[in-house]
Amino acid sequence: MDAAVMTGWGNFGAAAALCFAAMGSALGVGAAGPAAIGAWKKAYAQGKSAAFTLVTFVGAPLSQTIYGMILMNSLKATAKSNPQAYPALIAAGVFGGIAMGYSAWYQGRCGAAASDALGETGQGFGNYLMVLGIAETVALFVMVFLMMLVK
Repeated sequence: MDAAVMTGWGNFGAAAALCFAAMGSALGVGAAGPAAIGAWKKAYAQGKSAAFTLVTFVGAPLSQTIYGMILMNSLKATAKSNPQAYPALIAAGVFGGIAMGYSAWYQGRCGAAASDALGETGQGFGNYLMVLGIAETVALFVMVFLMMLVK
């Protein structure tokens, strides 16, 4: 197979890493956002001030898009320097992007529960943030381990 074609396939894997991670981020924000809005609505309806900190739960899944971009850049560099690695680059991009996407999606679902709980009680922000951090760690592990694999 021609080196340009192999590089192209490697770049396909790189693009997949970013796109699947970003889709997960969108799903995560889509899960956490309505919960935060609902908590704010409830606070306003009760004449209370709305906790701005709920934005933290909504925005948390966006970081997986950044991890997808970092993995994408690593895969692109490998595709350029080692075009024969394209099967591994495709696999790393597709499966890594999906794994980071799921991390973001479920982080958003946890953020939705955290928004509901914090909106209801006004307590536990640090505990809820730890749960989101654990979901985040999955994406970090995937990114780092795949970058080690394809170097």
